[in-house]
Amino acid sequence: MYKYGPQTLRNAELLAILIQTGNVEETAVQVAERLLQKYDGDLRRLSRENEKQIADGIKGLGPSKAAKIMAAFELGRRLASLPGEDKPRINSPEDVSTLMTPSMRDLLNETLHVLCLDTKNYVTKQNRIFEGSLNASVIHPREVFRFAVTEAAASIILVHNHPSGDPTPSSDDIRATKQIVEAGKYIEIPVLDHIIIGAGRFVSLKEQQLI
Repeated sequence: MYKYGPQTLRNAELLAILIQTGNVEETAVQVAERLLQKYDGDLRRLSRENEKQIADGIKGLGPSKAAKIMAAFELGRRLASLPGEDKPRINSPEDVSTLMTPSMRDLLNETLHVLCLDTKNYVTKQNRIFEGSLNASVIHPREVFRFAVTEAAASIILVHNHPSGDPTPSSDDIRATKQIVEAGKYIEIPVLDHIIIGAGRFVSLKEQQLI
């Protein structure tokens, strides 16, 4: 790897670097190959698993090694969510999806992110502020706007994912969003949209005229 770079390695070889050691019968690469076979070579499926699920049935792969694999996938998701050197500008719901889908589409739990925008709709900051099903009785607007006020946002966009893959907004999604929108009007930080990300598609509550 040091001579030619990690891009030349097979998936099993990259995983073997994380696994480090094999067992009495197999090398780390062979353990990695069995792990990939377990998921039919699908890295996306593997990335969604927890330590116990990854290690289950794989001799030589315990919880600590599985945790390293999980950590590597999480770093990849975080890297994918970072804006480029230039701040991204949001002109449409598609722009939000392009920015946020890579880091959110494979999450196991619902998470709510807030994008802070300046007066020209450039993203100045983004942050995950809540994890769990959106419910007006659970998530309070102050959690959303505390972050927005701290970042001096001119406006915000809400983004959350549906792990089921279906981005259709639930009644709880709509109620919670309307509550946040009304709070935004009161403190003069408008909520421009709420984008729900699913598997390969998304829904804009603004476009659906739900807010």
